[in-house]
Amino acid sequence: MMDNILEGKKIDETRQGEALEMASSSNPNGKKLFLESYGCAMNFADSEVVASILIKQGYQTTNDELEADLILINTCSIRENAEERVRKRLTNFKYRKQHQPSLIVGVLGCMAERLKKQLLEEEKLVDIVAGPDSYRDLPSLINEVEGGQKAVNVLLSREETYADISPVRLDNKGISSFVSITRGCDNMCSFCVVPFTRGRERSRDPQTIVQECRELFEQGYREVTLLGQNVDSYRWNITNKGEIKDETKPTTNFAELMAMCAEVHPDLRIRFSTSHPKDMTDEVLETIAKYDNICNYIHLPVQSGNTEVLKKMNRGYSREWYLNRIDAIKRIVPEAAISTDIITGFCGETEEQHQDTLSLIEEVKFDFAYMYKYSERPKTLAERKYEDDIPEEVKQRRLTEIITLQREQGMVINQSYVGKTVKVLVEGTSKKSDDMLCGRNDQNTMVVFPKVDVQPASYVNVKITDCTSATLIGEVVA
Repeated sequence: MMDNILEGKKIDETRQGEALEMASSSNPNGKKLFLESYGCAMNFADSEVVASILIKQGYQTTNDELEADLILINTCSIRENAEERVRKRLTNFKYRKQHQPSLIVGVLGCMAERLKKQLLEEEKLVDIVAGPDSYRDLPSLINEVEGGQKAVNVLLSREETYADISPVRLDNKGISSFVSITRGCDNMCSFCVVPFTRGRERSRDPQTIVQECRELFEQGYREVTLLGQNVDSYRWNITNKGEIKDETKPTTNFAELMAMCAEVHPDLRIRFSTSHPKDMTDEVLETIAKYDNICNYIHLPVQSGNTEVLKKMNRGYSREWYLNRIDAIKRIVPEAAISTDIITGFCGETEEQHQDTLSLIEEVKFDFAYMYKYSERPKTLAERKYEDDIPEEVKQRRLTEIITLQREQGMVINQSYVGKTVKVLVEGTSKKSDDMLCGRNDQNTMVVFPKVDVQPASYVNVKITDCTSATLIGEVVA
């Protein structure tokens, strides 16, 4: 599962559209594409692939949906709230089609695969439905619609990685970018739809990954995030395209891949997401410790602090195993910041089990956390096997307790930075003040500081003088 999602939140489609508009300056077929993404980082990366495919077909992208001839919504099915937001958008576009019959509306990604019949036939909200493995087929799907037919392709693949497609970078700042290394997931967490919507796990050729990192650095990018549903299970050998069937053949694992990417250039920061606790090895941690440009930041979703709940979630580890991995991180990479995902109110969760989650938060002392109420998803094991029996008000109260505790701990951790000097990759002007710059340190904490004469994608040293629970505040020093 791509654990750290942005629930129901569009990934800044204005910034996305501006970047795409710059990337597709020509307009051979006279048509414009509006592309909007919801959900996890993998969806954002997939949208870059979609943009690349359609720009080659002559589309020009736009950040103004009103001038678009083709609207594509890249969707998420992880939480019900995200699906409802997408439905509202599609309903708005349906009304618009009454005045612009030639407008083509398509839905991509996880929600497309899961709700193809409802969206296409029953509710008649879209013209195109394309699953995560069918983006190469978009030109022919568009042609079908232009010929008067509805079009759908949600077939899952055991081999598709889009490794040969150069994504159109949607970060118009040109500083940080995603690089996909795996697709799909084999973990079958009981609460998650990803294995059903994105298919079986497969790894991408490491040489294409390294080459993409090298090209990004040459284009001025200074940070890449290696992306997968479970990056730690990355494995490749050239004889079987990422499906390891013959253990006697030479393989590349995730630790080795990280090292290969780190060696592209010492000024290229390497991040990764998401790790699975059952697959996090000491070798990965030792590789992080070895390379200065592999960031000291690990996102390790726990979901619950109670072993019985973890078993019902089919997470494949216990509370004790998770804490063992935390101990290994703190021993091997002592400067590492650790973040997590937490689901509260899972099926049958007792008050005592909730307290176990709170006690784990206190013991680990996470730097950040993504915290959610359980949202039952159709076709998952949890939906088939367990009752979603925790009252909404109890879920909300438990979530509030978790958020409050995490904020308190975040403040304590950030206060420990005061007086220290950190290396920051400058991203640009702060959203809250035109007089301030912002960027992230090695541990992925946002740092703001008064403007100085430095360009985005530069590194500066910042002495921390103050903080909030989420942000460090300081000043540039020599």
